[in-house]
Formats: sequence, C-alpha cells, structure tokens
Amino acid sequence: MELCYQLPVLPLDRPVPKHVLSRRGAISFSSSSSLFGAPDPRQLSQRRGAISYDSSDQTALYIRMLGDVRVRSQVGFEPERRGSHPYLGVDFRTLHSRAESAGSIPARRIRRLFSFQRHLLSSRLLRGAPHLNTLHILDEDYCGQAKCMLEKVGTWNFDIFLFDRLTNGNSLVFLTFHLLNQYGLIELFQLDMVKVRRFLVLVQEDYHNQNPYHNAVHAADVTQAMHCYLREPKLAQSLTSFDILLGLLAAATHDLDHPGVNQPFLIKTNHYLAALYRNTSVLENHHWRSAVGLLRETDLFSHLPAEDSLGIERQLGSLILATDISRQNDYLSRFRTHLDENSLCLGQSSHRHFSLQMALKCADICNPCRPWELSKQWSEKVTEEFFHQGDIEKKHKLEISPLCDSEANTIASVQIGFMTYVVEPLFAEWARFSDTRLSQTMLGHLGLNKASWSAMEPEASGSSEEGESEPTRATEEPSSRALSQGSQES
Repeated sequence: MELCYQLPVLPLDRPVPKHVLSRRGAISFSSSSSLFGAPDPRQLSQRRGAISYDSSDQTALYIRMLGDVRVRSQVGFEPERRGSHPYLGVDFRTLHSRAESAGSIPARRIRRLFSFQRHLLSSRLLRGAPHLNTLHILDEDYCGQAKCMLEKVGTWNFDIFLFDRLTNGNSLVFLTFHLLNQYGLIELFQLDMVKVRRFLVLVQEDYHNQNPYHNAVHAADVTQAMHCYLREPKLAQSLTSFDILLGLLAAATHDLDHPGVNQPFLIKTNHYLAALYRNTSVLENHHWRSAVGLLRETDLFSHLPAEDSLGIERQLGSLILATDISRQNDYLSRFRTHLDENSLCLGQSSHRHFSLQMALKCADICNPCRPWELSKQWSEKVTEEFFHQGDIEKKHKLEISPLCDSEANTIASVQIGFMTYVVEPLFAEWARFSDTRLSQTMLGHLGLNKASWSAMEPEASGSSEEGESEPTRATEEPSSRALSQGSQES
C-alpha cells in the first residue's frame, strides 16, 4: 500500500472491534485476498470511510482524516476510476498529473501534513485541551485568515486560490458548508450536520484535483460566484430558501467527477458514458447522476418525504444540465425573449428556476469577468487542460478537437474567441436582467481582460490593415462554432 500523502500509521495488535465494523462507512478493506469474500478486485474499489485495513501487513491506515486522501495499491490492484477507457488506455486519474522528482517532498504532501496538524488542533480546542507546541500557532494563523476571508465571501474579487491554500485544498467543503449555514439552510431543512459534512467531503473527493481546470477549486469558485448572484436584489427578493439550497448544491456539484476531457473526446473514443447518455449532454448527465449518487449514499435528504427527495434530484439535474455549453444559444434566446417581452415573472416557480439556470450558467463561465489577476490564472488552467487533451489525441492519432491544438492556438486566441462569442452575449443579457453595480463591474473586467489578451496576441495588433478584415472575419466564424462544439469549459 502506498499513501498519496504521509499520515500516521496505527499498528493493529488486536482484531478490529465488531461495533466498528458494523458502522456503515467507517472502514473499507483494500486487499485482494479472498479473506474478505471479494476475489474480483473491481468489487473492492468501493471505498468509503475513515480507515483502510490491509491484511498483508496488519496495519490500519488513516486515509480520510480530511476527506480527500486516497490509497493506491502497488501490488494487488488499483481501483478503477469511473471514466477510464479501455480503448485508448487513458487513465483519467493520471491524465493531467505531473511526474515529481525523486527525493523531493511535494508541496501538496507538505500541505497535507499541515492539514493533519490543524485537525489535531481543532480536536484539542473542542476538548478544551491546551496547545502542545508552537507549531499550532501557524495553524491558528491559517485558520484565522480563512475565517476572515469567509467574512468577505460575497465580494467579487474573492481570491479562491488563496482560500484554497489556507484551507489546505478543502475550499469547496469549507466554503459550501459556510454558505449553507449562513443562509440558515441546515437549520431550516433540519439537515444532519454530520451528513452534510460527509456529503461535501465526498463531493470534493470525487473531483479530479489533477485536472488543471475542472477540479474542486473550480467548483468552489462557481459556488462563490453563485452566492454573489443569489444576493443580487432581483433574486434575493424573489428566491425561496428551497431555490437557494438547489442553487448552492448545483454549483458545488455541477462538474462532479469531470474526467478532464470534453464531450467530443468521449464520443470519438466510444466511451461508455457517451453510449450511456446517447451522445447528448454526456458530461452534464454524468455530473448530475454522480451528485444524485452521493445524495443517496449519504442519506442527506432521507428525513424528507420520498416525493420531495425525488423532486430535489430532478431539479438539481435541470440546473446542472443547463451548463451544457452546446445548448448556450437555446437558453440565451429564451432569456432574451423574456427580457424583450418583460415576461419573466419571478413569482412563478418555473420562472425562478429558469433564473437559477441562467445564474448557474453565468457562474460557470464567469472567469473572464473576474479581476485580471484571477482571470488570467483560470485562462491558463483551462487552456492547459485543452492542450493536454490535444496531445493525447495526437498520441493516439485521433482528430484533434477544436481549441485543443497547441500548435494552432494560443491562450490569447482561445480566450478572445471565448469572450467574444460566449461570455459577452450571456453577460450582456444578464446585465439587462440585473442592472446592478456587480453586473457593471463584471462587464468592466470582461472588457479589460479581453483588451489584455488582445495585446498579447500578435495577430490582433496587426489586423488593422484593410485587406485583412475579411479573412479575419472568415476565421472568426469557425472559431465561434468551435467554441460551442468543443470547448466544454463549463
């Protein structure tokens, strides 16, 4: 057994107590031995709980102290991650991972060690125990800074990257739990706090953090943006607590278990997800079904009537499916028609739900509307993910997806096209719907960021000559189609 991160090992000199074994989700067995009655390794890949027990060395390894530590087996088998495709032999778990030099301690591992120290600190503080050493002063400082940031979680310049560092990669759990509590949703819907915490931990764990863009930090960023939109006067005065609960859950799970490749890649490789969902909103359907699976696994809404629980799952799916960028024009046309006819009545539940769909769509692609320091980082990450997919397609002699060819595209060209044909039309209509200071701020950042990328693009500065106007327009149109077909930035 190899731990992804260094954590203490507890030798077992006696059998695991039966009362511990009987607790659902407390222990998961990671051994190919027939002792556990599971000769098929794939049956053993379901690991949920706080302890992993290996019969070969009689040790119990704490693998879930903070919820996102996984165990990898070097000898027996490696649990197959949903999304691995046998045709190409592409393992989505390591698709975007980078090799680390031997002998060096990865920064992420160091952060996990700090995280373990914080776990001990919080446990001692709850018991009223004094500090044991001065290392906890650093932990207290980090926790204090994270709490200070949460006090300003409604500001548009919220730095999710800094917050993720301060929480040791647990930004999605901390931020979403804070918002659910801030809106009073935990108390109002009588949610079990332990179940809520476990649900959020499993959600964060099911994001592939090796993805440069589609990871838990992106989900936390979208959730924070969704919170900003929910506070806009037009929505804040109309949305119910149930609407807010749905909006936050949809934002946190909208890219759950994203493999780091887009829908065309899954279709051209005959991936089982593409066949399962008939090549229609493949990723979005998978995100939704994955979220429903975690809701049921944690029994988060088990205290509600069955009809209400099913209603939550259906409406959650409706929100997540709206993030399919290939359906962007459909939603935008409906939104524009409502605004032109002044027919959007937020007193109707269906219209409130539609406004939530549009809010989630905006939150999902709001990176170009952030301040340049944040927007630039997101742009680099999403383009890195695109180009990595293109490299995989080249390696396996597949047709390269639009925007994924690093030789034919640059970060600037990808971002300029995306802003022009996808982001600007959506946020222009959102500003008509909610003409507030936030909307104007977003449009202002969008214009400045686009100008910044244009200044970095060599072709953009030299396109002022008269003879170049028509060719430029001709190349922009295919770029627009490519964005709707292949970017899948949402």
